[in-house]
Amino acid sequence: MAKVYVFLANGFEDVEALIPVDVLRRGGVEVVTVSVTGKQTVETAHRVKIEADALFADCDFSDADLLMLPGGMPGASNLNNHDGVRQALLKQHASGKKVAAICAAPLVLGGLGILRGKRATCYPGFEQTLEGATYTGELCTVDGNVTTGEGPAAAFPFAYALLAQLVSQEVSDQVAEGMRFKHLMAS
Repeated sequence: MAKVYVFLANGFEDVEALIPVDVLRRGGVEVVTVSVTGKQTVETAHRVKIEADALFADCDFSDADLLMLPGGMPGASNLNNHDGVRQALLKQHASGKKVAAICAAPLVLGGLGILRGKRATCYPGFEQTLEGATYTGELCTVDGNVTTGEGPAAAFPFAYALLAQLVSQEVSDQVAEGMRFKHLMAS
C-alpha cells in the first residue's frame, strides 16, 4: 500500500488538503496528515480547526511514497519557513520519490530547486516562484516525480492524478466515477 504524508501548517487552504486526503484514502492509500506547528490542531485559512494524525517531530518520512503540500496563504509560506519540511522534501526528491504541491505551495519546491527543468503550475500570480520551471497554467501538471496543482478548484484533478500515480489509472477512474466527478466533467 502506498503511503503519503500531507504537511499541514496554519493557514493552509482547506480543500487543497482535505480533498486529496479523502480521494487518496478512498483509493486505498495510507495518508498521514502531519502538523508542522508543534501542536496536534492546525487552523486552516478559513479558521477551521483540523486535528492532524501526527506531529512533524514524531515522523520518519523514509517510508513515504509521496510528500504533499497544500497551498493557501499563509500556509504555503509557513511550510516554506519550516526547515524540517524543506529538508524532508529535498531528501524525498533526491531519492527519486514523489513530491506534490498545489496553489501557492509550489513556491516551496521552486525555492528548493526541485522544479528546475520541470513543467509546473501554480495559483496565478505565483509563477515567478517556480524557479527554473516552465509554467503551464494547467489545473494539474505531472512531470516525472513532481505533481503541481493550480488552486482550490484543481483539488479534485490534482488528487485523481496523485491516485493514478500511486495506485493505478483504473482505481483513480473508479474513485472519480464513484464521487460523481466524471459526471460533473461531462456536464
